Amino acid sequence: MNKKTIRDMDIQGKRVLVRVDYNVPMDEEMNITDDIRITASLPTIKYLLDNDASVILMSHLGRPKGEPKAKYSMAPVAKRLSELLDREVIFADDDMVVSDKVKAMAESLKPGQVMMLQNTRFRKEEEKNGEEFAESLASLADIYINDAFGTSHRAHASNVGVSRHLPSALGFLVEKEVGIMGKALDEPLRPFVAILGGAKVSDKIGVIENLITKVNTIIIGGGMAFTFLKAKGLEIGTSLLEEDKLDLAKELMEKARKYGVALILPIDVVVAREFKNDSEHFNVPVESIPSDMMGLDIGPDSIALFESVISEAKTIIWNGPMGVFEMDSFNKGTYAIAEAMVKSGAITIVGGGDSAAAVEKAGLADRMTHVSTGGGASLELLEGKLLPGIDAISE
Repeated sequence: MNKKTIRDMDIQGKRVLVRVDYNVPMDEEMNITDDIRITASLPTIKYLLDNDASVILMSHLGRPKGEPKAKYSMAPVAKRLSELLDREVIFADDDMVVSDKVKAMAESLKPGQVMMLQNTRFRKEEEKNGEEFAESLASLADIYINDAFGTSHRAHASNVGVSRHLPSALGFLVEKEVGIMGKALDEPLRPFVAILGGAKVSDKIGVIENLITKVNTIIIGGGMAFTFLKAKGLEIGTSLLEEDKLDLAKELMEKARKYGVALILPIDVVVAREFKNDSEHFNVPVESIPSDMMGLDIGPDSIALFESVISEAKTIIWNGPMGVFEMDSFNKGTYAIAEAMVKSGAITIVGGGDSAAAVEKAGLADRMTHVSTGGGASLELLEGKLLPGIDAISE
């Protein structure tokens, strides 16, 4: 993939429009509870400011569904960013996102100044990739930079649309995301191990299909493991099952055999009667899951088995937790995998979403080679798909 990056652009004295991913979690009082997505964008913003550009930032926040809603305003984000940058961030508080007033504000920006637009999803045209909205966004600047990996798998006005009207390039964050994941998939150091978890097989079909041709081992945990165990003829009690994916699970296990890939399933699980943290729970081998109980985490023998594979790996990609890690009774498997990855000394890549949340919660994020900022986008990259927001950037 030979896309222009921010280093290829002459940005001095230019107004640069940057799509960032500031879709950050907030509490009821609109306090930002995790600003990792904001801090992840700082290298790109600082580079632009250091090179005498003026910066116009745009992002969506939450799901306002195409109309202005105060609780999805970018105001708290602009405030937090100004604290992190230690300079004023001018907030263009306009529910139209772009208007004559906003255009005038953009035109009067001086090199070194930063402005943030209102939530791009206040406009219906954003998610429809509306041509007129894309054009009006583009009219604010001379250059467009995509630094929002988390939305790059969506073709919206603020990423794909805009790039049709301005010279474009990738920011540092997107370049890093695509570079690290791309290299791991195309030229991995081996053994190459993929660890897949999460609730459903259906979410990961494309990933498994693509990875079977690339990896040495696939470890499967989480809720999705039960569909595979059932496909092998085991009793899984009331555990999560995708009945309509049993044949597919058999096919995938067959395909793994064909490619000489070890597909490893849990050998024991922690079962409980109810999906509750305080539900009585104990460990059983997968051959003896009681018919009235559900598996909610991998057990100690599975952990030991998975750890032994991880310890020998040179490249590890992880997407999806091993159990219901939000509940303290069922988070041991997920945390043990995170620990084992850190100890392995391998190149470790964590797909966004729940796995990223789990390594943050375990306090191990900064010890991984890379933790992706985009759940859906990293999944599509692992499926071998082209992401529209990246595809649209100038070669």
